[in-house]
Amino acid sequence: MKQGLVLEGGALRGLFSVGVMDVLMEHNVRFDGAIGVSAGASFGCNYKSGQIGRVLRYNKRFAKDWRYCSVRSFITTGELFGGEFCFHTFPTQLDLFDDEAFDSNPMEFYVVCTDVETGKAHYQKLMHSDWDSAEWIRASSSMPLAAKIIEMGGHKYMDGGITDSIPLKYFLDLGYEKNLVILTQPLGFEKKQTSLFPLIKWKYRAYPEFVDAIANRPNMYNDTLRLVSEEVEKGRALVVSPPATLPINHVSHNPDLMQEVYEIGRKTADENLERILTYLQR
Repeated sequence: MKQGLVLEGGALRGLFSVGVMDVLMEHNVRFDGAIGVSAGASFGCNYKSGQIGRVLRYNKRFAKDWRYCSVRSFITTGELFGGEFCFHTFPTQLDLFDDEAFDSNPMEFYVVCTDVETGKAHYQKLMHSDWDSAEWIRASSSMPLAAKIIEMGGHKYMDGGITDSIPLKYFLDLGYEKNLVILTQPLGFEKKQTSLFPLIKWKYRAYPEFVDAIANRPNMYNDTLRLVSEEVEKGRALVVSPPATLPINHVSHNPDLMQEVYEIGRKTADENLERILTYLQR
């Protein structure tokens, strides 16, 4: 029976998921596959490489570095989170990503992107760590207004959370019959349309299908939450989520706050560890 790990995005709310994942790795919990969206992709790849502590470390280390995330980065590169710096410079030079461990781990790893021209979700399997895989993760994490459109293979991509924020159904369709779903919003959360939608509509007016997908995002997200609940009842999913709204926004330059969100994830994982292990029959 294939077991999967499903990781929601949420920018720095994803540090909650990192806390959960580090506890699971410390207990040698393995999955046949993992799928991440946005921050779930950029942080989740460290599960395949087995790098406990790395995500928190580099977020805290570069929290106040303008190249990582700043208005200056946006003005000079067109990206709030500097794409070249975040996805190419520091994983290869400053806080090394373990390419060999990633490549040798048989766990399947998928990321979700949104095709800007069709407004549809695109699922990309990544089994080897290289420049292209980093670009796919970058595309999955490229939030509208805050990042550039990423071109791969003749197609244009952005944030996967626009079209499939919690890709449980995709993993079920692939034959993953037991899935641990890590959310970054508490149970009972209901998504509403962003107040920036008029600006998004103008900015991406050349891509009407993409704009329609963003307009439909709250409905998609809330429908997906209902699907997750149904799959929990069927035994095909187990959810781990924050006990309350996390005390961090998409962007933060406060290392102490990053640590706090990470510790909430660790505490939640510790409190649910027996339930997780029982579900996975470890």
